[in-house]
Amino acid sequence: MRTRRLGSTGLWVSELGFGCASWWGKAAFDERQAAALVHEAIAGGVSLFDTGAAYSEGQAEPRLGRALKGRDTSDLIIATKVGTWFEGGRIVRDMSPVAVVASAERSLLRLGLDRLDILQLHGPAVAELTDDLLTALTELKTRGLVRAVGVNSFDPEVIAHAITLTPIDVVMVDYNVLRPEREALIGRARAWGKGVLAGMPLAMGHTRPIMARLKAPRDLWYAARGVVRHGEEMRLGARFRFLHDLEGFTGAQAALGFVLENPDVSAAVFGTTRIAHLRENLAASGRAYPAAVMARIRAAQM
Repeated sequence: MRTRRLGSTGLWVSELGFGCASWWGKAAFDERQAAALVHEAIAGGVSLFDTGAAYSEGQAEPRLGRALKGRDTSDLIIATKVGTWFEGGRIVRDMSPVAVVASAERSLLRLGLDRLDILQLHGPAVAELTDDLLTALTELKTRGLVRAVGVNSFDPEVIAHAITLTPIDVVMVDYNVLRPEREALIGRARAWGKGVLAGMPLAMGHTRPIMARLKAPRDLWYAARGVVRHGEEMRLGARFRFLHDLEGFTGAQAALGFVLENPDVSAAVFGTTRIAHLRENLAASGRAYPAAVMARIRAAQM
């Protein structure tokens, strides 16, 4: 597994990160299988694990904490998110400094950690990135509770503003074969010295026909979410069916390879609930990516 520098943070991360969210953290998914995925990822060289207080109905953070319990985490980079959390059967959103600090402290307890490597604001608005909030994030670093702070948003305007803010060290953006327009923004982020994490690098599986993805109840859940939230991406995905017919690459490896070809990306963070899929994805690290494949992807993006 190759590693990359995380902007100007002084941290290095595996170029593939494991996303601990969605079905992975739900009670319906066996916890032993969930933990086995984390352990397999570590064995495969993954050092970056990304989660959030609101993920999987609030169960993702504590589940990751249990999976890591008793293990040496000194070489791991654990990232979580604040500003949203799950409470009373719903997602609560509060970007006030007091709420963000309290959420970070809860995350430390739920993860069983003394320090968070990366703390990201989860979907803030530009107006919420106030001086008071930035000061509160900086104080968390001063207290030794956080090593780097960032912003996770799929709103380009938010990221464009966040990268100009000195206290922000990292940004997480949605970047994959369906969203090449993020590249200019990613380039600007790195020019400002920010680490860049690519979320949704597999394009949520939308490059495959929906029926080809339905193998278990969890797949129905993901498919339904895609229909409701990502209809346009599902339509665009049809242009990239060829990714699954390439010689020497699986579709997932080709999609990850596209993201990793961008030198301004520090890591591509994916999620999975299958060991075989995890191993398939990890094999994308360090692969030579044919120029002809990239050219075909660029043509499909036009």
